[in-house]
Amino acid sequence: MADHFSGPQALADPASDITDVYAFASPERPGHMVLVLDVFPAAPATALFSDAITHRFRLRPVTATNAGGAPAFVAGAEEWRFDVRFDAPTPRDGGATVQGTCTTPGGAAIPLQVGDERPTEAPGLRIFAGPRLDPFFIDLNAVLATEEQEQLAFRPVSTNSLAGANVLSIVVEFDVATVLGPDSGPLLAVVGETLTSGHEIRVERMGRAEIKNVIMRPKKFDPVNRDLEIRDLYNAEDAFALRPDYVGAYRARLNANLAFFDRLDGSIDWPSDEEGNHPLTELLLADFLVVDTSRPFAEGGDSDLEIERAVLAGRPHTTCGGRSPWRDIIDTLYTLLVGGLHGAPIGEGVRQARPPSHTFPYLCSPNPEPPGLATLFPALAAPPGQAPPA
Repeated sequence: MADHFSGPQALADPASDITDVYAFASPERPGHMVLVLDVFPAAPATALFSDAITHRFRLRPVTATNAGGAPAFVAGAEEWRFDVRFDAPTPRDGGATVQGTCTTPGGAAIPLQVGDERPTEAPGLRIFAGPRLDPFFIDLNAVLATEEQEQLAFRPVSTNSLAGANVLSIVVEFDVATVLGPDSGPLLAVVGETLTSGHEIRVERMGRAEIKNVIMRPKKFDPVNRDLEIRDLYNAEDAFALRPDYVGAYRARLNANLAFFDRLDGSIDWPSDEEGNHPLTELLLADFLVVDTSRPFAEGGDSDLEIERAVLAGRPHTTCGGRSPWRDIIDTLYTLLVGGLHGAPIGEGVRQARPPSHTFPYLCSPNPEPPGLATLFPALAAPPGQAPPA
């Protein structure tokens, strides 16, 4: 599920659990880029941002390469950061208010109030933080059945497993030339992170959707690390500098699982090399969104993974790339993994009940009575060692 519940640590600490990261060109303002970081899956109406967590966007220049014979992305050393931190809640009128601060790449500290529908504004910048309807949609049962049965289990029409759920969202929109400088880009790598404030220990990080929960989650196909829950290790990594101690384990998991997805349609579109390396492994290990800041918002187009697909096909990309909350990343991802660059489209049959807006902060207003975790995912809500509630 995008990045919801992406490992034991995420289940233990929902306030630091990243559900989604989006990066796309602004539909409203040419030359502006939008970053979204969602946390706290199945957030109750009382959910608050943690005052012990730093919420961070990291951006770096990136280039595509075919060095070594495999398409991949290489990020540069220069980095721009947006850090968002929140204070402890202040009691007010029978409830609580929460103040926060966004620190920009230039070092400006911009105060903001959680839940204020009027965006906080600064030169070249708009910021929102507060509860929002979870924009992600998926037929989780079909995804799990595909893995278990080892055959595609999607239906023509299905229901969203996250229907009605809320998350806590941070939305930052900025003028690229003003905030990052006129010489930045045009290709940028984007990663979202949650870290413990003060010591800055990375709790979670996310680049592309479903790397952990679809591609890395199954263990049974991996002949090297079949008993290893690899996702907490992966979450703790610096996306721009994977540790040599563990990169072999990540590579083995990707090689095994990507081969599984490829054979789901009965044909091999991504043949592995003589050493068992899958053609997509190195590209996906560079786990960040890739956005072209010189391209406009792709209205009606399929921008998700478009730059990655263009690199694989050896053609110029045509959109801003990145990822937006309007697209069905499950359809896009499975189509690529299973059928290659020219395979028939694969659809999971789920549509958004309330598509996001084309005006800031883009994500839909929250559900005033959201379903809880026990309602959406009884097995996840069950105490360890006990049967899930009925």
